[in-house]
Amino acid sequence: MPIVTIQITREGNTPGTSAATAEEKAALIKGVSELLRDVLNKPLTSTFVVIDEVDTENWGRGGLPVDQFRQQQSGATAE
Repeated sequence: MPIVTIQITREGNTPGTSAATAEEKAALIKGVSELLRDVLNKPLTSTFVVIDEVDTENWGRGGLPVDQFRQQQSGATAE
């Protein structure tokens, strides 16, 4: 029984809304399930897919909250 967790960021929307549409999420679930079927011969009915949307304030990169990291990177490339 495969369990796949997909983490995507919640960006560009007002708080409490998802970045991905229901149709996009359905396509992710279908695609991942079919990949496991095709590669590992796992039945579609035994594959679980969880989509976890993460607010940008809840993740970081390079020791910084991601928004600060991006600001730092955009400043570094502009020099």
